[in-house]
Amino acid sequence: MACSYQSSTGGPRLNFSDYLRVIRRHWVGISALTFVGVLVGGVSTFVVEPTYTASTKLFVAIQSTGSVSELQQGNTFSQARVQSYIETVTTPLVLDPVISSLGVSTTSADLAKKVKASSELNTVIIEISASDASPVQAAAIAQGVASSLVQVVDELEKPKTGGTSPVRLTILSPAAAPESPSSPNVRNNLIIGLVAGLLAGLSFAIIRFLSDNTIRTEEDLRRLTDIPLLGGVAFDTDAAKSPLISDSQGQSIRAEAFRQIRTNLQFAHVGQSSRTLLVTSSTPGEGKSTTAANLAISLAESGQSVLLVDGDLRRPKIGEYLGLDRNAGLTTALVGNADVEDLLQPWGPQGMAVLTSGQIPPNPSELLGSEAMKHLLMYVEAQYDIVVIDAPPLLPVTDAAVLAQHVGGVVLIIEAQATKTAEIQRSISALEMVAAPILGVVLNRLPVKGPDAYSYSYYGSDVQRQQGTRRRDSRNSSQPYSTNGYGSLESSYEEDGIHISSLTGQRSPARFRSSRFADED
Repeated sequence: MACSYQSSTGGPRLNFSDYLRVIRRHWVGISALTFVGVLVGGVSTFVVEPTYTASTKLFVAIQSTGSVSELQQGNTFSQARVQSYIETVTTPLVLDPVISSLGVSTTSADLAKKVKASSELNTVIIEISASDASPVQAAAIAQGVASSLVQVVDELEKPKTGGTSPVRLTILSPAAAPESPSSPNVRNNLIIGLVAGLLAGLSFAIIRFLSDNTIRTEEDLRRLTDIPLLGGVAFDTDAAKSPLISDSQGQSIRAEAFRQIRTNLQFAHVGQSSRTLLVTSSTPGEGKSTTAANLAISLAESGQSVLLVDGDLRRPKIGEYLGLDRNAGLTTALVGNADVEDLLQPWGPQGMAVLTSGQIPPNPSELLGSEAMKHLLMYVEAQYDIVVIDAPPLLPVTDAAVLAQHVGGVVLIIEAQATKTAEIQRSISALEMVAAPILGVVLNRLPVKGPDAYSYSYYGSDVQRQQGTRRRDSRNSSQPYSTNGYGSLESSYEEDGIHISSLTGQRSPARFRSSRFADED
């Protein structure tokens, strides 16, 4: 039963199905962040001041009338000089005359930030572009820089001995005022916002998935432990008002879920000498009491004689769920104030017997771990096919761990999407410390929709089809049954290809006096 869970800090590996589950589980967050990204991209388009860019092109040539080889050498010379001219564009030597001619109040350093010069490889064409909030001003700057560069190059390339410059720059296309802004680019901003928002949403979802330390699905349980999964019970909003499967239709999805758990439990219980089953959970509120009651009802429906014991002596619920008196029950028998046979209460048409908790004692752990409790369990095991005990949760108190030493198996209830993996690990360790046989786990309150939904499609289709044909005589409301909870209960039930027949017959009433506990202590 050792835990094999790999925590998020250890970096569990995600396969393709995990990524799909992440997207389905967190699609709202992913969509919201994606929308925010697109919204930011769109807002930035209207918030940022538009910028206009104008450009002009210059051609660099060598003034020569020589042979073809001389022209080729001149072209190579021009290409080599182009990069130098590009670097000259943003120098004060070129920009200062532009500032003077345009009459703008700026410096050459500030103007250089608005000007850009470039040239394609192996060409003698220089492109000069200028950006400004005004399209007219952008064109004026670009044209002024181009004209200034022509003059500066002419002065720089003149021979010291005098004469004309061998290099000539010619403006190929004058700068014109642009009709539309170069930035912001609406399309690019929206695409960037979409991609950034989507990446942020996926990152958020994956981080949430890796940091989630709750058990949501069977796959999560497999990462945590190799304890068998007996079944899952879907979340039902009506369960709070009608927690028992007998309160709903006999062929409901919830009832079928408990029958499936019953079948799996019979396989898990093979080889166990004790017929006492303890139902517990890690923390309060996970549905252990309703699971214990419904499991007992389901076992009784299969024709077995069942005793349901409310062993939660701190917050007993069985009496409340079944509508029975709990003032006299288990604690009454353990302290020797009444005989067990006088405390058993019949319930349901199947003749299930119930032993409620009795008065809440000041020392529940001592009572549950006493020899009296041990002998009581030995006695009722001899009287019933199976005994189901609703025990307190494992982590808050030690009652369940103490009681688990005297039973044939433990069923651990886990509330899906709520119970932490650390809590389950501590619960399993507590049971292993007392060598309690853990028969399996029941995932309770599983979602019926979404990525973590438990599959009920088999029941959903077959239940409607078998409504009129798959009913047992024992569930007929007109069938009489013994008021004392005993009698001949003979039935059979065909489930999932497995024939389950009861081993019941006429049983005599239990004769066990609690005074024997004191005699054998």
